[in-house]
Amino acid sequence: MSRSRCADGFTLVELLVVLLVMTILASGLAWPLAAQVNARRTEAARQQLDLARDALLGFAAAHGRLPCPAPATSDEEAFAAGGDAGNGECAAFAGWLPAATIGLAGGAGPFRDPWEQRLRYAVASLAVNDVARPFTRANGMQAASLPALGAAAHFLFVCASGQAATASGCGPASAQLTRRAVFVLLSCGPNGARVPAAGTDEARNLDGNAVFVAREPGGDGNAEFDDLVSWVGVPLLAHRLLAAGRLP
Repeated sequence: MSRSRCADGFTLVELLVVLLVMTILASGLAWPLAAQVNARRTEAARQQLDLARDALLGFAAAHGRLPCPAPATSDEEAFAAGGDAGNGECAAFAGWLPAATIGLAGGAGPFRDPWEQRLRYAVASLAVNDVARPFTRANGMQAASLPALGAAAHFLFVCASGQAATASGCGPASAQLTRRAVFVLLSCGPNGARVPAAGTDEARNLDGNAVFVAREPGGDGNAEFDDLVSWVGVPLLAHRLLAAGRLP
């Protein structure tokens, strides 16, 4: 009996050791698996940004203008009171992607990123050559003229760092990726559901002004940055409108 109890006890200890080893191995594998899932989602989000960019360019080619951003309550573009496609007066020039307006929301349901968040969208609003809202009013770029658009000082800024950025620019030239983005698209990444801490690079992407930050993921001293940012400048937009006969 004594030997049997010893044997039974040893078997139980062995079982506990095996379970412990399996737990350690499982926990060790969990992080690489989570990293793989996140990498796949990030790549899917980049593809969605490309799809949204092409849909916006297609809309511009068909209508001679870019759409206004959508509000929080709709996937359709929103004009200000008294605004329409003729004057390009948007309810806001930074908001959400008007997925339904550009044909990306349909039978499959609302257009969301892999983390179930809506894509953000901002479009330049400043006047050029005395033409107000040249990018969101029908044939506004034609009215402003390509030479004037090419000579404009800036549209939307995209910065490699938000450390010295202000509401009017990136700060040092070394931090500036472009000052001539016509529109910017943004996925807020895995942490998109949280409110970013004030003063962080993620907060700069949501403050509604003309300055955005696009950089590799990582900390910025206050919080983790994982936004995905895409943009289009005047040359690409003008090329699409020229090809569609929307510009002379």
